[in-house]
Amino acid sequence: MYSVFIVKNIRELTCSLALICTLTLSMAEDQDIMEDFLKREYSLVTPYRGLGLSSSSLWDLKGTALVTADHVRLTPDHPGRQGAIWSRIPLLLLDWELKVHFKIHGQSKKMNGDGLAIWLTKERMQEGPVFGSRNEFTGLGVFVDTYPNTGNKNDRVFPHVSVMLGNGTLSYDHDNDGRPTELGGCSTKVRNAREDTFLLIKYTQNRLKVIIDVNGQQKNCLDISGLHLPKGYYLGASAATGELSDNHDIISMKLYELTVKRDPEEDLLIPWVDHSLGPFQVEIEEERMSGVQLFFTLLFTVLGLGILAVAGLIVFGRWKQKKRKHFY
Repeated sequence: MYSVFIVKNIRELTCSLALICTLTLSMAEDQDIMEDFLKREYSLVTPYRGLGLSSSSLWDLKGTALVTADHVRLTPDHPGRQGAIWSRIPLLLLDWELKVHFKIHGQSKKMNGDGLAIWLTKERMQEGPVFGSRNEFTGLGVFVDTYPNTGNKNDRVFPHVSVMLGNGTLSYDHDNDGRPTELGGCSTKVRNAREDTFLLIKYTQNRLKVIIDVNGQQKNCLDISGLHLPKGYYLGASAATGELSDNHDIISMKLYELTVKRDPEEDLLIPWVDHSLGPFQVEIEEERMSGVQLFFTLLFTVLGLGILAVAGLIVFGRWKQKKRKHFY
């Protein structure tokens, strides 16, 4: 009787542990990610001490960017303004996650513009027409576009979040809201939100994910694999206003290093950035086959070749038999 009781309790304990493990694993977004670490040298958080004013600062200001006690205002709610903030230290991490806490707001209820951008690019501190930064950039741009330049001809809802990779020669088509070169995106009501908004950009094992969080509700904007981002580019944020305007505020940018399980040989496949090699070539590749997929592919290939060989021998044998009957 005691043995039955013990066995029953062991089974219940085992089931409970299995359930806890299952729930723990299900809560993890990616089982390969072991830990994440806040990297302060790549992060912008309060208090913003000495920002852009001293040699010890980690970030530079550009244009109309202005530091306050609780945010960095890239542009005020006035027409024709451009502002940006750029990290001074190049990003040298393989796997990372960037959480951007921002706010876009203005007095007008309907007429507003233009939007802001989050950057990881070779170039830095260069003004231009793409949300306050240069066109034909090299690297990654994530755009929060609040004004539809195509007007009623556009079938998407604004504000709209989109993602683009630049190789130094691709041009962002502002008149068409960047549609010819975007990798993907989503529509979201980020302007004059009740609560502050968050943008999550995650890059791990050649996979890029972009998630927007507005008023506590998350939406997946992009999830694409086979994308190669070199190390050594710079983080930044910029914004611009045209004839219409808004306040574009960055409250924080927190970058986390992700500790990911990977093969030692995999690190050798991801080179350091060598700017002497010319423009960064953007290539989006299909995901490589896993070991199991490769095994079954080879197995079915061998079986297929074997079946073809047997069929060929049968056909050849029958042909020879018919040929002998023809001569006799």
